[in-house]
Amino acid sequence: MVSAPIPPGYPCAVTTPGLARSRRFPPVPARASSADAGMLLVTLIWGTNFTVMKLGLAVMPPLAYTAVRFAIACLLLWGVLKWREGSAAIPTGTFWPLVGLGLLGNTLYQIAFTLALVMSSATNCALILSTMPAVVATMGHLTGIEPTTRRMRWGIAVATLGVAVVIAARGIRFDTTTLRGDALAVVATLCWSAYTLGLRRLPAALSPLAVTAHTTFTGTPGLVLAGIPGILAVEWGAVPPVAWGSLAYASLLSLGVAYLIWNSSVARVGSSRTAVYMCITPVVAAIVAWAVLGERLVPLQGGGAVLILIGVLLTRR
Repeated sequence: MVSAPIPPGYPCAVTTPGLARSRRFPPVPARASSADAGMLLVTLIWGTNFTVMKLGLAVMPPLAYTAVRFAIACLLLWGVLKWREGSAAIPTGTFWPLVGLGLLGNTLYQIAFTLALVMSSATNCALILSTMPAVVATMGHLTGIEPTTRRMRWGIAVATLGVAVVIAARGIRFDTTTLRGDALAVVATLCWSAYTLGLRRLPAALSPLAVTAHTTFTGTPGLVLAGIPGILAVEWGAVPPVAWGSLAYASLLSLGVAYLIWNSSVARVGSSRTAVYMCITPVVAAIVAWAVLGERLVPLQGGGAVLILIGVLLTRR
């Protein structure tokens, strides 16, 4: 995730000293081909990340893995921010909004998501997280941050149904043994949805790169604290090259590149139209797992993929 000028239409609803007065801009037209291409790249990165993370988590505790990848991402983003914008300091008056978003979108989301994977099944977590576009659209509409059209609501519903079909084809099991993990997956969904909508309330003077960097900086300390016991337990000298490669991918691409593209897309086309692309990620994940790990694909997943495509196209019109 290189800095780019803030496009016209970036909404802001926070008045901060030293920055332009807050105001709400009219929505940007949804037909932004570069935003579409960027989000398709994000789905490819995040869909592949499921398989890549499995390789690293095979030899590292989950919270330790998450803490290290965020620490690496911080170093990368600090260097890029200094290079592109000349300073890595948080602009005056934006400290608390960025801290709040860092805690929501990084600390709380990552801890809840990681523990959900441990306490429940990956299939259950994927199904619960697939509701994120619907949650973002509903929260945005109810709060007035980003009203949705009927076409968008139908598109999100169809895409979410497609995800359910793709995931259900692999088998789903909800019972008392998965209850805590499933509840944490719900918490993760709410945290990321609130983070995505919160981006719409940041000052226009903050570039997508600055937002990505500062929310990563403010969200990482909590992750490091949570991961310290696991970090101390790992014999780092014995970590195989494939695990280091997994960490590099998950840090540089899944966090650095993908987060920057996501934040830029929210600024350009809105939260709901960005979040709906999350529905494509399970399809990519299934294809990559089939190609790399030999996991089985079933015809029903193809039908789900068609529903996802139709839903995404409806929201983008």
